[in-house]
Amino acid sequence: MTDAELLQARTERWRLNGQPVRTLDEARAFLESVGFCLMYPMRPALLLPTFVGAWVGADDKLPMRQHAYADPRAKDATELMVRALRDRAAYEALLIDENNSFLLAPSVFPYFYSLVGERNPKLPPVAGPRSPYSPLACDAFEIIRRRGPISKLKLGEMLGGAVSNAGLDRALSELWAKLRITRVDYTVEQGSVWDELSRWVPEVVREGVGISVPEALSALVSKYLDCVVAVEQGEVENFLANFVPRTRVKEAIHALLSARELSFVHVGSKSLLQVTPPKLAYVPKPRPERVS
Repeated sequence: MTDAELLQARTERWRLNGQPVRTLDEARAFLESVGFCLMYPMRPALLLPTFVGAWVGADDKLPMRQHAYADPRAKDATELMVRALRDRAAYEALLIDENNSFLLAPSVFPYFYSLVGERNPKLPPVAGPRSPYSPLACDAFEIIRRRGPISKLKLGEMLGGAVSNAGLDRALSELWAKLRITRVDYTVEQGSVWDELSRWVPEVVREGVGISVPEALSALVSKYLDCVVAVEQGEVENFLANFVPRTRVKEAIHALLSARELSFVHVGSKSLLQVTPPKLAYVPKPRPERVS
């Protein structure tokens, strides 16, 4: 494989080849194909496809999150993304930037939940010195559990006028980071609408709880490599280290290499990881019949 062939393969897989994603069915198919993507490009760059790139059908001058408000392409792509969330054709999680959605395909999301979600989602979050949840996050969760789906605007009103917008955003991020809640809708008038994840998709949460961390990590390593076609091992570690310790990522990669589910491919002067291509079955040619 050459560098140009690798770039072309990513271009086609990430729908940057002049064939944009415009319908809900196309959005669903795109996400299932790549597994996960960011809403917008980011700096420093993370090797992932973007939903706005798939909407545009190209990667020329795509809007960054900071400039999306002034780009009509971003508005249209966001409307389709919100439709996908409503239809459960996509799930949203917190990656690095809470304002740059990390979108996952339904088939991939249970594995992601296994890595970052609560193992006992029926227990409400409790604040404490070692807890990832603040008292405000716990109060917000109880309102979402009782009254959800609920808009951020309405939630702020129910928490009381003394709660700042920044404080509420931090509380929601604490709950979202552990997948206690999920964004299920958005309107200009009300803003984001949140619901308890285990109520929104109980079967998905049950599936995620039942998946072991090694199994989930192996699945996500393989899906990431399938998404990017081939990449240096360090890039795989950089991506998944956002969710789990890097040492565990290395262990998963070594196990997959030992099982020959992953292999190396030479691209230019580099040796890159890839999902091992399926072996083509040997079919012997039929012997010519003898003419008597």
